[in-house]
Amino acid sequence: MPDDMSRCVEELRAALALHGITLPSLRVDLTTFAGTYAPPAGLITLGNCNTATARALAAALRKAAGQ
Repeated sequence: MPDDMSRCVEELRAALALHGITLPSLRVDLTTFAGTYAPPAGLITLGNCNTATARALAAALRKAAGQ
């Protein structure tokens, strides 16, 4: 797994934490490395969250967009 993928996950986790948001399933999707994509896909799994977390995430995104 490329280091930049891990850094990306950690940066996203830290940015979400600034807003009090935790996505417990946030991780690198290792199965994307099993394929033969050019360039490698390297997907990030955001995972599931409850409605309170989804609402907090939506509010943080709206605030960042100035709405």
